[in-house]
Amino acid sequence: MLSVVIPAYNEDKMIAITAKAVSDVLTKAQIPYEIIFVNDGSKDATWQEIAAASERNPHVRGACFSRNFGKEAAIYAGLFESAGDCTAVMDCDLQHPPEKLVEMYRLWQQGYQVIEGVKTSRGDESGLHAMAAAAFYGIISKATGIDMSRASDFKLLDRQAVNVLLNMKEKNAFFRALSSWIGFRTTQVEFDVQERAAGVSKWSTSSLFRYAITNIASFTAVPMQIVTVLGVLMFLLMILQGVEALITYFRGTAVPGYTTMIILELFTGSIIMISLGIIGYYISKIYEEVKGRPKFIISERTGAAAQRDIQPGRHQRRFSERTGDAEQGEDQPERHQRRFPERTDAAAQAGEESKS
Repeated sequence: MLSVVIPAYNEDKMIAITAKAVSDVLTKAQIPYEIIFVNDGSKDATWQEIAAASERNPHVRGACFSRNFGKEAAIYAGLFESAGDCTAVMDCDLQHPPEKLVEMYRLWQQGYQVIEGVKTSRGDESGLHAMAAAAFYGIISKATGIDMSRASDFKLLDRQAVNVLLNMKEKNAFFRALSSWIGFRTTQVEFDVQERAAGVSKWSTSSLFRYAITNIASFTAVPMQIVTVLGVLMFLLMILQGVEALITYFRGTAVPGYTTMIILELFTGSIIMISLGIIGYYISKIYEEVKGRPKFIISERTGAAAQRDIQPGRHQRRFSERTGDAEQGEDQPERHQRRFPERTDAAAQAGEESKS
């Protein structure tokens, strides 16, 4: 079975359209499937639309976050909820064409474990957005050693690859890069980015910037390396400035005005503050990882997934089993308690022998 994971944030106008489009394509191709919508704390009627779609189609189910956790968390929640032998991830706005799911599935049947959707074009976007995306993927490509200039979240993964991703402990996980980093037998499917069928994009310039910074920091240490390079350059510049000052001093030449020194001090101070900001950001990410909070919290499910609410999840089952063992152990004395009476009895016998 093919599981199709679709994160959704304020996409109430797209849920029914996307569910029907994906269902029609997979039904026509006679591919067994399930569609998993993940509501990422939407403020509109997205969850109500998901519930309605699951009532119309038994192959559709949904999971609802307790609040907005972000797209990456929604993807991982969908992977966690998926039950298929392979799992595809696509956007809710249909910019990822559902027809390509059939091609990806056939490649999976041929033995490929990671099928990546790569963009032949970036669609309708501004020049500034294209330049920022090029810089972002340049950094990620350098970190992974893989060309990610045309990468997307549109992928199909074998169950083994899905399990590897789910077993990674990091909280701030970047799906687009990690799914390439894990390896396995990989191939690509090209696609043209489509226009939205309805609604407007929920990504603003500021949200895209935050998304880029978060994923760069979570996946690569390149910014820290840049800080090191800047520090070395500043050190060399200070040496040159010091040599020039010494030469001027020994020649008895009048010391020039403060303009040069002020500029250098301001430049140095700026570099230091930027460097501290980068280091602080990495420390904050380490702090988030150390706290061990979950990537997401699912507050509600609908469709076939709603039945899971009466049963503990996989992690909860493991905890319950351990708790059950502990409860059974309560009928017996603890190891230390058992040893202590034994030692007491032996001491008592020794005391009686000494008296006799």
